[in-house]
Amino acid sequence: MDPARLGSLHQTRLSFARSLIRQMARERWHVACAEFDLDAQGCGRAIYTVDTPEDRFSFVIFSQNLDESQRSDRVIAEQWDVACALCTAPLDDVMLAELAENVPRQEAGRCSSRVLVLTRGNRSQRNFEQVTEALARGEQPDPVWFQKVGYLYRTTAVYGNGKFGIADYDYVRRWRLFDRPFSPQMLAVYLLRHFSIEQVEHMARARAPRTAVPMQRDLARYIGMGNSTGLGMAPFLVNHPQLINQWVLMRETALARVRTFGTASPERIQRLRTLTARARQHMTEWWTDDAAQQAANDRTIADLDDLKAWLDGGTPTPQDLWQRLVQRAGSHYGLQGQELVNSLLLELHPELVDDLEDSMGTDERSDLEPGMSLRTLVAWLESSYDWALAVDFEHPDASYYFWYRSEEKEEPRLGERYVEPGADREMPLGIARDVRRCYDACQALLAEDAQTTVLDLVLQRRDLRGIVRRIQTLAPLAYGEIRGNLLARDCRPIHLLRCKLSFFGASKFDPRSDRWVRITLFQGAPLLDEMDASDDPDWFLPVAPPAS
Repeated sequence: MDPARLGSLHQTRLSFARSLIRQMARERWHVACAEFDLDAQGCGRAIYTVDTPEDRFSFVIFSQNLDESQRSDRVIAEQWDVACALCTAPLDDVMLAELAENVPRQEAGRCSSRVLVLTRGNRSQRNFEQVTEALARGEQPDPVWFQKVGYLYRTTAVYGNGKFGIADYDYVRRWRLFDRPFSPQMLAVYLLRHFSIEQVEHMARARAPRTAVPMQRDLARYIGMGNSTGLGMAPFLVNHPQLINQWVLMRETALARVRTFGTASPERIQRLRTLTARARQHMTEWWTDDAAQQAANDRTIADLDDLKAWLDGGTPTPQDLWQRLVQRAGSHYGLQGQELVNSLLLELHPELVDDLEDSMGTDERSDLEPGMSLRTLVAWLESSYDWALAVDFEHPDASYYFWYRSEEKEEPRLGERYVEPGADREMPLGIARDVRRCYDACQALLAEDAQTTVLDLVLQRRDLRGIVRRIQTLAPLAYGEIRGNLLARDCRPIHLLRCKLSFFGASKFDPRSDRWVRITLFQGAPLLDEMDASDDPDWFLPVAPPAS
């Protein structure tokens, strides 16, 4: 759980977007457009119905055309090009009026529990206008546009789990098809991606009815959905450690299965060669202005060249090929290259991996065990939290930052402790510092009484109850804690963002700073009318189609 490694993860077969597409294909979900009432500028309302084996849902989109000066990805924005809701069906006039009143207002509105997901997005204005104009002229857009920016829209928030009056997690889980983490949120994003393609084609036809053409399917498939994510996502990994442990545990279980039971048959070796070539092309189409990310990408391309040469060299033996590949990556490749190899290996063995997607969730609960001896607690600290005890909190750089919530939107922010006011309102994300305080308090009590218990500690130090409960809950878990000091001057929150987004199924991470990133979801995913072509669509590491 080293932050730098977490910040090098890629999507895998277990990522939520990938799982959703397989589920939709396998169960033959049917999505239909029930209403598409847009004017020539793309403004109006669209409604899609989603029929599943279990129930029917509706996805309602309210679209407007913002002035460029009003378009902002920041959380403090109050208007967006589209605002959307995934709801239970059917929708009557009263429900539609309620949605029209509240969905475009997002945080300022108040929706009912019939709304499962609330989201909004902005156009990638350059791409959107270029694509509209090209289609209106009867031409296909240049695929290079979508190498640089792989979408027409990017979401700026996707809300679920009881936010602003919408259905809470327990309510949503009553549907089996939404039992996996973030499944309804991924569905909303996928449907918005489909709308973006239909909307731009509609606007092209309105602009030039005689010459406009639809987008070629391979190009439409290459369009994803963008997302801008900032610090608001980072605390999730600290506040839901049991869930993060489960995600990583299932991923590591899948890798262990592949390395132990996977057979490197000639067909799978050829499949690995194909995926390696595709991965290299994908990496060359990954555009970023961030110097560190570009350096990592360049290193990964070199790693993939080495992988190809190694596979073509004929030295590995099929009996232990996967194990030897992992060992070679660990000793020769950069972190991003190592993690890409792991993702490639999981692609080769769906029969060993895919059943784990049903175990990505967990019931989160933490209990205080007051009868535990303080000696046992100290032993757990020294074995499971040695990384935290190694931090020198006497040095000011170890506590350089503090996390707080902004007054405007109550979104997490980072403040400089010795420069800015507000440390008195600090969020409890300094786990390493709290561990050190707990450890020192334990040692002081044990010096007085070697038989003392956790109860004695928390009675004297009520401020330590939370961290003691956390330690007792997470010490037995291998992947519950991020092994880094989130208050340190060299802390890079971008690592936490990429970790969570990789489990969502994101690709083409484009850091805009250490504190926010743009990504692409569902690029290369099947279009809605292609869902019945295969139960396991092959869209991992998409590459641009040739220019027409």
